[in-house]
Amino acid sequence: MNNNWELIISGSGGQGAILAGIIFAEAALADGYNVIQTQSYGPEARGGASRSEVLISKEELAYPKVQQCNLMVALTQESLDKYGPLLADGGTLIIDEDIDASALNTSIKVYKAPIFTAAAKLLRPMVANVLVLGILNTVSGIVSMESLVNAVRARVPAATTDINLAALEEGSKIGKELSAKAFKGGNI
Repeated sequence: MNNNWELIISGSGGQGAILAGIIFAEAALADGYNVIQTQSYGPEARGGASRSEVLISKEELAYPKVQQCNLMVALTQESLDKYGPLLADGGTLIIDEDIDASALNTSIKVYKAPIFTAAAKLLRPMVANVLVLGILNTVSGIVSMESLVNAVRARVPAATTDINLAALEEGSKIGKELSAKAFKGGNI
């Protein structure tokens, strides 16, 4: 089992990639991991590229930046095109079903999920970032669901807690379906 993860969550400004990274980092910290979370934004307020990096380890972390990304979420084609080359051989990628990952190394495990379709069914497309955390954690098994739920509760606006927790649960269901397909050797 892996005890060191170098995670990048990327998307377009306004999609909540930074918040998703903060929430995941908080959950990992609550579970006793050493964690470093950093972020970068494009110059635009909305629509520019944004990226959250989260380093998670049982060991001491010596460098605050991702060097060998082994886990990535890309919420847009632009963010995948920009950050996809940082994904190490054998890494895991989670993307929306409409994103094309064919240009990436074939050793990368790609999970294509209906991220935005599922978020729209919850009647709140803005919860796609939390929905993807449910997928991410289910396929990676890094943090406990209890810590992830608590981190969501602590970080989202109080008025949106219930819809965000519903999105997290839906993402977990999708992650279980994707994991089952991967176990059976199907296309994920």
